[in-house]
Amino acid sequence: MFSRAANRLRLLQTHLSQGAARAASTDSTSWAQQWSDATAVIHSDVSHEESGEQLRKLIGTGLLKFTDLRDDPEKFFHAHRVLARHAVDHGPGFWIRFTVQYNLFAGTIVGVGGDEQLEQLAQYQHDEQLGCFGLTEKLAGVQSGLVVNTTCNWDEEKQKFILHTPNDGAKKNWISQGYVSDKAVVLANLHADGKWRGPHAFVMDFRSNGELCKGVSLEDMGTKTTGNDLDNAAISFEHVELPREALLNRYADVIDNKYVMTSKIPPFAMIGQRLYTGRVAVAQAALSYTRQLFKVTKEYSDNKQIVTPGGGTSPLSSIPQLRAIYTEADEASTELETFVGECERQLSENLRSSTLPDPKLVHAIAVAKVRAVETSIALCFKLKQEVGSFALMEDSGFKHMDFLQCCKFAEGDSRILMQKMARDRFRQFTKAPSGAAGAAGEDDDDEVRICNELVEAMASELELSGDKHKAWDDQYELVYELAEATMDRAQAAYRV
Repeated sequence: MFSRAANRLRLLQTHLSQGAARAASTDSTSWAQQWSDATAVIHSDVSHEESGEQLRKLIGTGLLKFTDLRDDPEKFFHAHRVLARHAVDHGPGFWIRFTVQYNLFAGTIVGVGGDEQLEQLAQYQHDEQLGCFGLTEKLAGVQSGLVVNTTCNWDEEKQKFILHTPNDGAKKNWISQGYVSDKAVVLANLHADGKWRGPHAFVMDFRSNGELCKGVSLEDMGTKTTGNDLDNAAISFEHVELPREALLNRYADVIDNKYVMTSKIPPFAMIGQRLYTGRVAVAQAALSYTRQLFKVTKEYSDNKQIVTPGGGTSPLSSIPQLRAIYTEADEASTELETFVGECERQLSENLRSSTLPDPKLVHAIAVAKVRAVETSIALCFKLKQEVGSFALMEDSGFKHMDFLQCCKFAEGDSRILMQKMARDRFRQFTKAPSGAAGAAGEDDDDEVRICNELVEAMASELELSGDKHKAWDDQYELVYELAEATMDRAQAAYRV
């Protein structure tokens, strides 16, 4: 006798499989329509096990290959945008699960895996296997920048890597899909050939026959405000033995007990490319969510009649503040979509050629992520305040606004990115304070003015304590003002 949950899971699997089959059955149907049809049957009011099964079936359709991030990046980004629109109705859970699978897990293997590992990736897709991505650690969260304290030592006697969590702070934290994954890509500080070699990526078996592999332990991160169809885990490793083939080895390897760089490109530089693709995807997701939320709300307000002072009626959309925010949102979204779209176009060229983006594009992508997310948060919150009781309704889409909160700290917290922008610009200024050129190569009076104010404001603190970090932190308002100025310039450079 099947349990109620098992029956429900079977129905969900059948529904998704039928939807994907219908999408793929007509040769004349565009890929975009096939993807839309296949994802329209995704449900969010499910357990994380059921949600994981939905992703397995979507993977199995073959509509989007794990290698499309490299071979057809436009499909990769479009797929993310479509799922982000669904988040208005279903929350962020499945979108996050999807991007963890395709961008972080599979994308890292595509980016830094060797030929044999890429072949294995194709088998993962054939077998509908799920993967998680272990980077963020408990003491290295979104407000602390990138730190990796998990260790992976090459044991010459065993001819194996030993993956270990040395302390509680090194636990991998908020790892999406951790409770259902078959495989994992884990970032750990590699010790080989007598030296620490920095963060490297390892692909490993995470579960075997449904059970966690020896030495792997999980903790549930708890109930969230939204997206509870997504499982999030804290993960520890207790001297887990990995074969030599676990090291993703396109750019570095351990051969005959020697650490060997097979390219001038450091492995972590290419691993970091997942941050760039992720930032573009997150920026587009925030904008897609905002577009859909405004669309749903405007359809409601266009049809909601209110009594006018003269005794007649008119649609709620005619209220001046609503009319104004609809216009504001359309104009802001259009400009940002153009900006992010150009970042996608340029980054896609790097993805196809397996090259790193230049510093100007890296900066633009960071700007796109921050501006798209922060603008979306501001617009959606403003709309919520103006549309009235509709925002309280279950099916209005406003209850899933924490999707934008997820976007805010995903793939580089907005504040961390802004701190880096300001530090880079200030460092550049201090080297040539008489009119230091901006990151794009031209002088900017506003940035120079703020840099001069920062120098003056920090001077007294430096005289007292000599603590440059405290002096910088005390002037955080000027720091973020400088970041805003650099973002204004970067965005203007892409404006049509």
